Amino acid sequence: MQKVLTLQPVSSVYGEICLPGSKSISNRVLLISAISHGTTYLKNLLDSDDVEYMLNALRQLGIQFTLSNNNKNCIMKGNPNLLSSYHKMSIFLGNAGTAIRPLTGVLSIYNNDIILTGDSRMKERPIHHLVNALIQGGACIEYLEQENYPPIRISGGFQGGKIIIKGNISSQFLTSLLITAPLAKLDTTIFIKGILVSKPYIDITINIMKSFGINVSNDNYNTFYIKGNQQYYSPENYWIEGDASSASYFLSAAAIKGQYIRVTGIGKNSIQGDIQFLDVLEKMGAKVYKSNNFIECYQGNLIGIDLDANHIPDAAMTIAILALFSHNGSITTIRNIYNWRVKETDRLYAMKTELRKIGADVYTGKDFICITPPKKFIHATINTYNDHRIAMCFSLIALSNQPVTIINPECVSKTFPNYFSEFLKISIFKK
Repeated sequence: MQKVLTLQPVSSVYGEICLPGSKSISNRVLLISAISHGTTYLKNLLDSDDVEYMLNALRQLGIQFTLSNNNKNCIMKGNPNLLSSYHKMSIFLGNAGTAIRPLTGVLSIYNNDIILTGDSRMKERPIHHLVNALIQGGACIEYLEQENYPPIRISGGFQGGKIIIKGNISSQFLTSLLITAPLAKLDTTIFIKGILVSKPYIDITINIMKSFGINVSNDNYNTFYIKGNQQYYSPENYWIEGDASSASYFLSAAAIKGQYIRVTGIGKNSIQGDIQFLDVLEKMGAKVYKSNNFIECYQGNLIGIDLDANHIPDAAMTIAILALFSHNGSITTIRNIYNWRVKETDRLYAMKTELRKIGADVYTGKDFICITPPKKFIHATINTYNDHRIAMCFSLIALSNQPVTIINPECVSKTFPNYFSEFLKISIFKK
């Protein structure tokens, strides 16, 4: 039987939150440091399900590492010969997209017989755009159950060359190609078909690759060029920024009913695209202060906005909740978010369904959601669809003077296992 959590009405929020490490950065850095020359000392590593799946995969592949400080510090002994060693195994990756996608690319370099699989939702998330791109470069990859979806068997063979990939599905496919290409025999030119989604996540990938000695030439996100026959070299020390997507929940709580909230571990110069969420907060009426090492937010008179959120798809879910608290019933429209449909669940369907439960007027199209605030909030039981971001988003409904009941709150373990305890620390309840 699934657990439920009921959050009682919160009258205001006050305090400071030290953010866990970014999931996007954590899994990229773990993989790249594993196949680099030298030892990398990682600090502020995220301790979560998705990172654990990546670590387990690296352990299966023979990588040596040690964890300390409640798994927040990692000493990773790089092994650039890993890919040239023959492996035959099956690796289970749950629903960790940030693990299966880059691993698919890197493991396609040399002769292997590796099966990558996951849970039932993973087997519903398409991977054929990445697989087709790798096959263009010579990789041998086959589907073991449903065509175009995991599980897949990887047998190596990727050599680079000219590759075309659709850009409008998931930036993680391009991230996988970028990380893999320097290790290929040939130089690689990647041509993006259509408009590339979630460009800031590609910036994260390129930034991390540069820290490990690899440069990527980028022609306005339309073409990427990477020289082959290169190797990654450890920078020795790498500090992982706090997760900008996780920051959005606490900053939004402050925007709705905040005396004062500070989040530390991230600053205005973050390499994460979701830092642009701060601009949206200000546009909606919140008061924000940006420092190099922390962000502060205070309550404002929120208004609805019309936003293209393709650059911040995860934080855009938090904007959908902020929309409920806009004054004078002003409407919020969030556009260009088709990739919500191929995330941990179909987030467009899920958000529409759950927002309506609490009294909002909501309609959606192929790639947008339009939200009119409820005239009166309703105490609802929220289905999380085993999606960590839905659980965290809907915790903010407790700021509406109504309780909110959340099914399967443990799903936040994917990226932020102690989210609810941290949320309760900053919450002030009516006496």
